[in-house]
This record gives sequence, C-alpha cells and structure tokens, in this order.
Amino acid sequence: MTTEQQTRRIPPTLEEVAATAGVSRSTVSRVVNGSTQVSPEVLAAVTAAIEQLNYVPNRAARSLANRQTMAIALVVPEETTRFFGDPYFAAVVHGIAHAIESSDYVLNLQLASPFAPSAKMTKYLLGGNVDGAIVISHHSGDHFLATLGDTLPVVFGGRPLHPDEHNSYFVDVDNAAAAEMGTNHLIELGRKRIAIIAGPADMPAGMDRTDGWRRALQSAGLPQNLIVHGDFSMVSGARSMRELLDRDPELDAVFVASDLMATGAVSVLRERGRSIPGDVAVVGFDDSPAAIGGDIQLTTVHQPSMEMGEKMAEMLLRLLRGEPTEREWIMQTRMVMRESA
Repeated sequence: MTTEQQTRRIPPTLEEVAATAGVSRSTVSRVVNGSTQVSPEVLAAVTAAIEQLNYVPNRAARSLANRQTMAIALVVPEETTRFFGDPYFAAVVHGIAHAIESSDYVLNLQLASPFAPSAKMTKYLLGGNVDGAIVISHHSGDHFLATLGDTLPVVFGGRPLHPDEHNSYFVDVDNAAAAEMGTNHLIELGRKRIAIIAGPADMPAGMDRTDGWRRALQSAGLPQNLIVHGDFSMVSGARSMRELLDRDPELDAVFVASDLMATGAVSVLRERGRSIPGDVAVVGFDDSPAAIGGDIQLTTVHQPSMEMGEKMAEMLLRLLRGEPTEREWIMQTRMVMRESA
C-alpha cells in the first residue's frame, strides 16, 4: 500500500491486487468468487497479494452481480409479546444464529400477524430483499406463508399443514408420538382422569399433540373429554386450568402442550389447594427454562429446540447453495422426569 493510500485510508482495489499478483483483473475476480478455473500457482499469487494489501472483497457489488442479498428472513407469525416471552423461540433463534454465523448471511426478523401477514411484509419477502426464509410457529390460516416456498427457498420450523402440496422443507419432532409418550407416563402412574391443555387448534403442533393424548387414552380405555385449548402462553395455561377444574374438580392429571402453559396451570392448581403431584400430576412439553423456573419443577417432554434451529438454517443454506437436502428432518424427543409427575 502506498503512503498516500495509508494517509487517506483508501481500501485497495481489485486492479491493485491484480497488479501485485501479476495477473488480470478477471483472474482476481474468479479467485475472489471461489472459481476453480485457476491454476494452483495463480491461486497462491492472488492469495498472497490479497493478504499483502489487506484486500476485502466488495460484498455488496458481488451480491448485486449475483442477484443475491446475503440476507435470510426469519418469519414468525406471532404477536410480539408471545415471541419475546416464550423461551422456545429464544432457543430456536439461538440455533439458527449459530448455524449461519460462519456464513456471509445476516438474519432479518419479520414478526407477522398470526392470522395473515401484512401487505408490507409480503412485498418485502417477494421483492428481492432476501435470498430465503425460515418460518416458525405458522398457523393453518397462513396461506401466503404456506405457499411462500413456491417462489422463495423456505424451510419451516414445524410441519406445514399440507407439506406435499408445495414441496415444503421442514424440521420437526413427532409431536403426536411425543404427546402419547407424555400421556402414557401419567397412565403408568395410575391416573384415570387425565385432562389436556392443548395448543392452538389451527397449528399442526397443537393438533398433533392433541392426537397423541387421545391415542394414549383410547388405548388405555380412558375418557377423552377433558380438553381445553390454549395458545402456548402462561396466561392461557392458567385460564385453561381454571376451566378444567370447574368442569371436573376430581381430575387427577393434566398433560400440557407447552411448559409455559404448564407453569400457568401449576399456579392455579396450587391456588385451588391441589397438591402436585399428589392430587394432580402435571406433564409439560418443551423442556425449556420455564420447566425449572418455578417452585415445582416440571416433568416434561424434551424437544431439542436449539438443535432444530441449527438444522433449519443448515437446510436453508444448502438450498441457497444449490445443494441437495432432505425435505423433512424429524428429531428425537424424550421424557425428563422431575417432581410434578
């Protein structure tokens, strides 16, 4: 670098790298863009010149030439309070951020209405502002998000309602089998009046966990009438538990479709004078920090939320590189035993 450049702090250009390496500008461009159409000797010369001059490629210019934005949208069709209040989202986002850290991509958060994305967000996603998207916590009414993969590389966190219709890519757990496992644990404890605080009926995860609860009770010959739907929040868990107790004060167990709802349910049970697990056994779902944050630690179904986020990002990065990837990836769940059951 010349004295004038050092004084003015002008970054070195592609032409200066070419002159230092003794090659053409187009050859340097090929090296910078990862082309294999150069000899090892030329590659070594260009690399040495880049290091000598401390040359940094112009990412913006490269992205414009390749029609890439180097941005990924994280689309969450949920209210702001729910997104920032649910530890499940924190774990998933942590996994996504970790997976893309070593790439050139940045992550853009898009919070949408749980009923329909705004025209502004639709225009943003389809307007060439991002190269791909990860969609988590989607509802069956999100018709635009369900079809987003037809025009943009997309990976869903959780099974879309009709994954085959739009060749969807997704990462999930077997929610039905996991809920059946959690309910069977309550049955094995000898509980007979087992309620469920289910997730939203318009979300595949909510529907599948309810199906798993029903399957376990049906196999055991137990009634399946104690069901109330929440929205995965602590407030809805408390409201649902009050409704269940009013309906059947003798219930002796409850399977809850998220740990946050379970913490709300536990607070109401204690408020009503029920001992846990003596009078009512409780099993949650997620194994999030909420499961161990209260006075009573929750027995719960563990799902690997952070690892799921990592896998979503890895699948999307492969799609963006034009590499083959699995259309679906189902991760394992397991029971975590604590004092609530």
